[in-house]
Amino acid sequence: MAGTRNPKGKVKGKGKGKGKGQGRGGDRDQRAGRPRFKRKRRVCRFCVDKKDTLNYQDVGLVRRFVTDRGKIAPRRLSGCCAMHQRMIARAIKRARVMGLVPYSVE
Repeated sequence: MAGTRNPKGKVKGKGKGKGKGQGRGGDRDQRAGRPRFKRKRRVCRFCVDKKDTLNYQDVGLVRRFVTDRGKIAPRRLSGCCAMHQRMIARAIKRARVMGLVPYSVE
C-alpha cells in the first residue's frame, strides 16, 4: 500500500491535492525567504469624494467607465465599490438611451 490509513479509513499521502510545492507557484517567494508582494488596496474614488449621486449628463465622467469597445468597465478595472459601480452602470445606460454615449463603436 502506497499511503497510510487514518482512523476514518482514508489513505493519506498519495492524493492529488495541493501539498508542498504543488500550488500555482505563489509560495515560491516565501520559501526563498522573501516576503510575498502585498498589493495596495484600491479605494473607490466616489467614496473618497463622498459623492452620493452620479449624473448621466456628465459625458466626460461617464465615458471614463466605458471601454474602447463600448462596454461598461467591470469593477476590477473601474476601481469602484459595488454601490457606485451600479450607479455608473445606470448612468451609462441612461446616457446611451439619450444618445450621449454610443452603444457600440463603429
